[in-house]
Amino acid sequence: MGTWGPGNFDDDTAADHLSAVTDRLIAEVAEAMAGDPLDIEPDEYWGVAVPCNLELLYLIARQGHVGATLPEADTIEEWKKSYLAVWDREIDGLEPGPEHRERRREVLVRTFDQLAELTAGRQA
Repeated sequence: MGTWGPGNFDDDTAADHLSAVTDRLIAEVAEAMAGDPLDIEPDEYWGVAVPCNLELLYLIARQGHVGATLPEADTIEEWKKSYLAVWDREIDGLEPGPEHRERRREVLVRTFDQLAELTAGRQA
């Protein structure tokens, strides 16, 4: 194996590094989702960082580099249900405008869905 091209991600060491990066992002999401639901409320650190990690995973995996790992599509769907249940329950307490509430929820749904679709396509 070794090196298969001139790109930054075209060798075994880069693939190992990319795997470590994506594994860390997944582990952080998994830990946040398995933890106290208070930690993923919309105004808490993991309430913001979970969707960030999911979008980073999506952006990385879309590149098709060797080494990028993804969670199972079923896992992403479970995370989505849990996350949105907390978000829906807590967001109104932060008094967002109705347009912001609707648009933000659309972004959150898309974030989970696009990663699940990409993962499902790879699993097929």
